[in-house]
Amino acid sequence: MIGKTISHYKILEKIGQGGMGEVFLANDISLHRKVALKFLPPTMQQDPIAHKRFIREARSAAALDHPYICHINEVGESDGQDFIAMEYVEGLSLKDRLEQGPLPLEEALSVAIEVAEALEAAHTKGIIHRDIKPANIMLTQTGHAKVMDFGLAKQVFPSGGTESAEETVTALTSEGSTVGTLAYMSPEQLRSQSADARSDIWALGVTMYEMAAGARPFHGQSGFELTLAIVNQAPRPLPSQVPAELGAVIERCLEKGSGKRYQQASEVRAALEAIRAGTAAPWMAWRYRLGRHRWLMVAAALVIIATVLVGLDVGGLRGRLTGGGQVRAVRLAVLPFANLTGDPEQEYLSDGMTQEMISQLGSLHPASLSVIARTSVTQYKKSDKPVDDVGRELNVDYVLEGSAQREGGRIRIHAELIQVRSQTQLWAQTYEREMSGILALQSEVAKKVAGSLALKLLPAEQARLANVRQVDPDAYEAYLKGLQQWYKLTRAGVDTALQYFESSLQKDPNYAPAHVGVSLVWVGRAQMGYVSHAEALPPMKAAALKAVELDDTIAEPHYALALARAWYEWDWPAPNRSSSARSRPIPAFRTRGPTTPIS
Repeated sequence: MIGKTISHYKILEKIGQGGMGEVFLANDISLHRKVALKFLPPTMQQDPIAHKRFIREARSAAALDHPYICHINEVGESDGQDFIAMEYVEGLSLKDRLEQGPLPLEEALSVAIEVAEALEAAHTKGIIHRDIKPANIMLTQTGHAKVMDFGLAKQVFPSGGTESAEETVTALTSEGSTVGTLAYMSPEQLRSQSADARSDIWALGVTMYEMAAGARPFHGQSGFELTLAIVNQAPRPLPSQVPAELGAVIERCLEKGSGKRYQQASEVRAALEAIRAGTAAPWMAWRYRLGRHRWLMVAAALVIIATVLVGLDVGGLRGRLTGGGQVRAVRLAVLPFANLTGDPEQEYLSDGMTQEMISQLGSLHPASLSVIARTSVTQYKKSDKPVDDVGRELNVDYVLEGSAQREGGRIRIHAELIQVRSQTQLWAQTYEREMSGILALQSEVAKKVAGSLALKLLPAEQARLANVRQVDPDAYEAYLKGLQQWYKLTRAGVDTALQYFESSLQKDPNYAPAHVGVSLVWVGRAQMGYVSHAEALPPMKAAALKAVELDDTIAEPHYALALARAWYEWDWPAPNRSSSARSRPIPAFRTRGPTTPIS
């Protein structure tokens, strides 16, 4: 495309690409000015739905003429390709600006007011944006905001209706057309309900939060977890330096129920202008401060209740608190096992051992033992940091460290448990077994650690550690190699992981963890956008169901099925149905099957 002339536009360079179009910088030969040309991607040019949305973008945005909205100059077609010629905005996106940190108050207010004014103009014409986020807000060289990309804009019909919930779900789950960026989507959109102007107000609230705090209000390690956070959890508290008046505006924008939010963008603009002018109503700040410190009243009440319960020894509480009851919960970190072979090709084995010990110990007795997740301990791989420093940084009482080495068909494992406070060794042992007995070896290490920490295991936990089967060494090795590739969370890594998992199943078709691996390969492919949800769903569910059939005690296939039903089929009640394995915790990135990648 570079150097090609389309109509009276000469294309100079590619400047952007998104799910609904490629954008090029071009020179308008007739008017001698720079413009931005947006084309539908070639792979979607023949898609009637994508084409319809592309034309809708042009018509929606062309109806808007506002200084804080990117202006549409022309809608055209050349050689079978539709294009939109729009104003070329020189400057920096708000997303790039936020990479430098939160905005000063005056700058944040200015940007938020101008975006609210732009939305007010759009909403007045019956158009909602549906994709307000920092990447779609440009900061011009003159210091003003420009709302970009009405590619997801939606016309609100005169009757007040919009697209149906079914259309929204279709758009959410179709390849390359995720409607809005997940982190900025409102609860009603995630519930497959129709979006309206108040959905834009929610997204503006998330954007204002990010400008004020330098971080987003909701977090999750996967799209599924982030969705649950947005729908169910309160936003994280804003930093203390954020003025209470601004916090109150953001808090109201982020009300879960759309009826409790500001109903019009003009209301948001007016509230922000009052803050900038210093005339904001005092009750806004009082209400916000009360909300932030409501926990103090709750804490005081709990202290009073606890004092009464302890004083009266209700249910033997006083005896348990003074040592006559259950074992105090301890925190443990499993540090990355060392690869003593010196061969990088053997890293999969030491990594697998680390992950399996996190899994085994994390599912033993959560009420008494809290095990740090894999993602927090990987930073200490090949580190010589002293144990007391590691313990302080992770806030743990004990660390388990060790090494793994394979020689032919045998494996040698050394493990030692260290108390952080005294830096003394509580237990250490070296094992050497045939590879087929690796699972029994791992269970034995877990039992030794539990015994050293004086954990009282439940009968079911004891049975789980005792009832382990032998494994085909080649199948297990292929599985671990697949796991290692999967954790790279790249397209090549996920593809290679599938080859290893399939190789594992060729060796042992009844090896349930390998079926889990296959299932979550498809989860990863779909969540990272390599395949459509429709393409990923059948093999994902088939592999997970096979894993459940082979071993119902593994938690991960139940997790994969819950993910498929909630996030791909939008059957929200289904994941809550009872299952024998769901009572077990699912530690992040455990060895018996990888969990979902960060989204």
